[in-house]
Amino acid sequence: MKGLPYKLTGILLLAFVLFSCAGNYASEYEKQRDQKVETLLQEMTLEEKIGQLMQKNGEFPQLREYIEDGLVGSILNVPDPKRVYELQRLAVEESRLGIPLLVGRDVIHGFKTIFPIPLGQAASWNVDLVEDGARIAAIEAASQGINWTFAPMIDVTRDPRWGRIAESFGEDPFLNGVFGAAMVRGFQGDDLSNPNTIAACAKHYAAYGWAEGGRDYNTANIPESELHNVVLPPFKMIIDAGAASIMTAFNEINGIPATGHVPLMRDLLRQEWGYEGVVLSDWRSLEQLVIHGYSPNEKEATYEGMQATLDMEMVSTGYETYLPELIEEGRIDESQIDDAVRRILGMKFDLGLFENPYGLGEDFPELLHPSHLEASRQMAIESVVMLKNEDVLPVPEHVRSIAVIGPLADAPHDQMGTWVFDGEKEHSVTPLQSIREFAGDNGLEVYYHRALQLSRSKEITNADAILRDVNRADMVLLFLGEESILSGEAHSLANIDLQGAQEELVELVSGPGKPVAAVIMAGRPVTFEKAEPYMDAVLYAWHPGTMAGPALTDIIFGKVSPSGKLPVTFPRHVGQIPIYYNHKNTGKPPSYESWVHIDDIPEEAVQYSLGNTAHYLDYGFEPMYPFGFGLTYSSFELENPELENPTLQVGDTLRASVVLQNTGDVEAAEVVQLYTRQLFGSLTRPVKELRDFKKIVLEPGQSREVVFEINTQDLGFHNPDKGFVTEPGDYHLWLGTDSRDGLKKEFEITR
Repeated sequence: MKGLPYKLTGILLLAFVLFSCAGNYASEYEKQRDQKVETLLQEMTLEEKIGQLMQKNGEFPQLREYIEDGLVGSILNVPDPKRVYELQRLAVEESRLGIPLLVGRDVIHGFKTIFPIPLGQAASWNVDLVEDGARIAAIEAASQGINWTFAPMIDVTRDPRWGRIAESFGEDPFLNGVFGAAMVRGFQGDDLSNPNTIAACAKHYAAYGWAEGGRDYNTANIPESELHNVVLPPFKMIIDAGAASIMTAFNEINGIPATGHVPLMRDLLRQEWGYEGVVLSDWRSLEQLVIHGYSPNEKEATYEGMQATLDMEMVSTGYETYLPELIEEGRIDESQIDDAVRRILGMKFDLGLFENPYGLGEDFPELLHPSHLEASRQMAIESVVMLKNEDVLPVPEHVRSIAVIGPLADAPHDQMGTWVFDGEKEHSVTPLQSIREFAGDNGLEVYYHRALQLSRSKEITNADAILRDVNRADMVLLFLGEESILSGEAHSLANIDLQGAQEELVELVSGPGKPVAAVIMAGRPVTFEKAEPYMDAVLYAWHPGTMAGPALTDIIFGKVSPSGKLPVTFPRHVGQIPIYYNHKNTGKPPSYESWVHIDDIPEEAVQYSLGNTAHYLDYGFEPMYPFGFGLTYSSFELENPELENPTLQVGDTLRASVVLQNTGDVEAAEVVQLYTRQLFGSLTRPVKELRDFKKIVLEPGQSREVVFEINTQDLGFHNPDKGFVTEPGDYHLWLGTDSRDGLKKEFEITR
């Protein structure tokens, strides 16, 4: 360090010492963990080892006996903290080796404090909020003895018919990876042994969101290039974020069920990516290898699971029944079981369960703490996407009476959304409650009608009374959508229109000519093109969670501006599916000049030029709303796009900037999105790919330079014949506020 300034020398020395200490600590920690694990392994019988590979449901009748005999590694679905404590006590104090239990629970988008569904969280385009939400969920769950959650779900999907799109972060691999990693950080914190953290489990590996026809559990037929460039990248991102575990998928992938998929699990996940965490089956998915027609019986399914390095079996019993026999036959080596046990015991060590199996010593805040509810409210606010506004929102000051109508205005259970095990509707604050409170404080009159008992009800009740109150109100707030039961696992739909008589309800309330602002709560994109012309404003609120009411009231009455953006493309008609922004160009790309609508074809025509491009005669080629779209109460302009260097080499950093200005009258947030396109390559590439985004809050008239830095290596893709490649050639770049529009620049990557 001769010749360096004294101050810099000191900084470098300090950095060296800290790095060395960190390295020594890591080595010492790993040494302690390995020593603990190996000591236990040496003491364990084969039966006890296999027991660690078993996860039992809380309703298993012999659960206590199995735990006392050391034959259970994990339990799930035990919602009573007192029972969790007792079962953990049995494992630690009554079993021969005292190995603690992993206690699993589906903590998907909150525990008691329920946040928006994950698809809604993605609509916030706010990574910090998503991480904070997972942190709160972890704290609440850990306070009840839970130490393992089966989230995040990072299944990329392009089909809103699939019910579990509600649990995903949408159609884009980058968004799924970014938000999945945020959830991992939130659940696991900086130190997994801290009692207020829980282990994450990324799911479902892999291609579960690719279910044919959007029908849950269905076959996934997917080209290798799509598998590696769209489906798998989020999993690599959450591995890099430190996810403690991964769950396999129910589906088969190109003929091989995911739970026994040796190339994806052993070869890619373990060997190529070096993943050392726990891999868990989904509910009975190992025995389903037989039902798929891949394994002739459960014994062979057990063999396939072990060959694929599946560590733990959820609920089903193939491992405990057949592994001893397979070892005796020499088909499975006991060392394979030892490796799985090492990973499971290592996860328990990382969670600090050997030192503190009961999660004691943490001063947990109360469930539904005011700060937790405020975080849920903020997440709900930022998740709402305004799709349309013809100057009716926020509610103008001259409005003195409002008709609140619809089945979702006061539906405390449904507003929480799918996959909520521990949230309670008694804690939900509904839009009707909040609007009435606001109205009472501000001298407004509120007329309320549910109109439909359920979102899928086919008859409107009290139509005359509804019309009477619409006529005497200054405007209508219409709450539509779908109940929570209509989305989620096994809740796929072939028809994703507004269900029941909702379209008729829209026409009914719009008849008197009063302004109509619609709020749609749903677990997926719904198609509402027929009803949209009758709506003067549309707020898409997904299922917003516990604090839906205060959040929507803040937006409706202008306390805050909506700022959400769509994480998934909205089709105009179900027949357009799949429709997504990052599609390929085809050899005959569509355009408005080439599109001939079916109504424009002369009735007498026998032959007619139909444009000869990739479009539908009736619904064209454009979605109803594009990926990344969302309006605010303000207006924004982008100008002065710049590239620092339009010619780069592989490994260089691409630096792009643009100036964002709030040209409206209110403070608002805008999401600046960066997309690129590789114009040609060894495989055809999508017309656009999201590479980064930033959410910026600006005061009226304020402007800010927004800068992005991207390594050109991250612009590469997987070619099955070549591996991951970043290729030289011409590229386009867009800086915009949705995937359809943007300021365009060009750059080149050279060798």
